[in-house]
Amino acid sequence: MNARIAVFASGGGSNLQALLSYFDLLGDDAPGRIVLVASDKQGAVALERAKRRNMEALSLDATMRTTGLLALLEARQITLVALAGYLRLVPPEVTKAFRGRMVNVHPALLPSFGGQGMYGHRVHQAVMYTGVRVTGATVHFVDERYDHGAIIAQWPVPVFASDTAETVGIRVLEAEHQLFPRVVAAVASGHIRLEPDGKVAGATPGDRIIFPHFVASDDAGAADAYERFLDTE
Repeated sequence: MNARIAVFASGGGSNLQALLSYFDLLGDDAPGRIVLVASDKQGAVALERAKRRNMEALSLDATMRTTGLLALLEARQITLVALAGYLRLVPPEVTKAFRGRMVNVHPALLPSFGGQGMYGHRVHQAVMYTGVRVTGATVHFVDERYDHGAIIAQWPVPVFASDTAETVGIRVLEAEHQLFPRVVAAVASGHIRLEPDGKVAGATPGDRIIFPHFVASDDAGAADAYERFLDTE
């Protein structure tokens, strides 16, 4: 299977870079290639990343990102869309046409801390405000609502007593960079799919995801507990 992938991003595109690096690592075994990078922001760094790789980099105007989006994707024969920090709600006719072929990465463990307006630093501030001790990254299929589609995979990240929204955000982003490319590749290859009943089926073949190394915390008890959790996986 050779998927034609479009990546949508509103900002710096670090998850785009993680995708590019992972697909480079896969080489000839990559299940597709990124042929389009699009953004709703003219000056998005993600577009510059695409240009450096000689990929089509498209700044979406109001029509392109709404009524014209489906035609735009069909004209380029896109088979999979990856939302990598894209802050716009995708039009329902597009999410319906790409059911099971559009994925999003979110910086929290959905269904917690999701929905309209919950993105980036706002999410990590909410995590700190509520006092939860575990957050993480989620990759899910996209439907007509913000952060609502079927969850494909999640990666837990500890929240230590000494943390700030900034330090939590750094660890969550590291988890996103590990999780997102592997899920995109698995969906592109058909190993992970969305069934007609709305359930997720399949698994990432032969690629057990390894938890990243986290910076030591001043809260030694929490750190030790998390290490024991990892040992049970």
